[in-house]
Amino acid sequence: MQLQAVTAALEQIVCYDKTGYSPLELAGQRIGCVNDIWRERLLAQEAAIFREENGVLKALDDEADFAARSATLAAAALRWRDAGWLNGWRDEKFTAYFTDGTPAFEMERAAFRPLGLTSRAVHLNGLQRMADGEVRMWVGRRSPFKDVAPNRLDNLMGGGIAAGESIQIALEREGWEEAGIPPTRLELLPQTALLLAERPVPRGLHREWLYVFDLWLKEGEIPQNQDGEVAEHVLMPLPEVEQHLVNGQFMSDAALTAIDCMARLGYWGDDAALHALLAGVRGVPGTDTAGR
Repeated sequence: MQLQAVTAALEQIVCYDKTGYSPLELAGQRIGCVNDIWRERLLAQEAAIFREENGVLKALDDEADFAARSATLAAAALRWRDAGWLNGWRDEKFTAYFTDGTPAFEMERAAFRPLGLTSRAVHLNGLQRMADGEVRMWVGRRSPFKDVAPNRLDNLMGGGIAAGESIQIALEREGWEEAGIPPTRLELLPQTALLLAERPVPRGLHREWLYVFDLWLKEGEIPQNQDGEVAEHVLMPLPEVEQHLVNGQFMSDAALTAIDCMARLGYWGDDAALHALLAGVRGVPGTDTAGR
């Protein structure tokens, strides 16, 4: 086992310098966090939407409801895309929430990171117990043709929860698209973990709640990608998964999900340093994270 190296890898995933960011508020509630580059852009180019007060960015003072906010920000996101500020445009919307869990607006997912908005995603660990009792993990390798993180390693499945979508619907949709798992295998699956993935990215701040599920596959159940996003799924012994985690071959959120899963399986024992890092990003499974 490479406990020290895994702990160091986890620390890089969950710890970052939080200076250089300005809080973003809407209707007196904090909804995001904006880095200095985007702060200057918004104040200079989008003064009709954003203003600064005592070091806090205030947004959408003149928009009073969900539909109006969503329309205003949809138009702004298109301007940012056309100006070359956004990449990874998906024509897919996520929902941003107030701190009380009320939907605040929906917006193109590519614009969530510049504003440091909190998104949500489902992740599925694929596990299999071999005849001799050994536990192995199904790992996906992303397509080499993906614009984002080609050939990187992933969980059995991972994907964002779109606007208007429930956690269950997203789980079943992504489970089928990425791994060919029938919805009937997932409809009663209990949530096993809730993780907060938060880190700086070139576009801004990635902040996402990961709703994590564990699926135990039987011998002969072979994941089959349906949408071309995954090149292959490989059933790996846990020491091999550990080596890929240490080598940095997993996508960041997938690495966090895999480490949490292996820790819950007791792979590294009860190590205080590792579990302290995980405790800092773990929520209570089944808890509604809207607005948190």
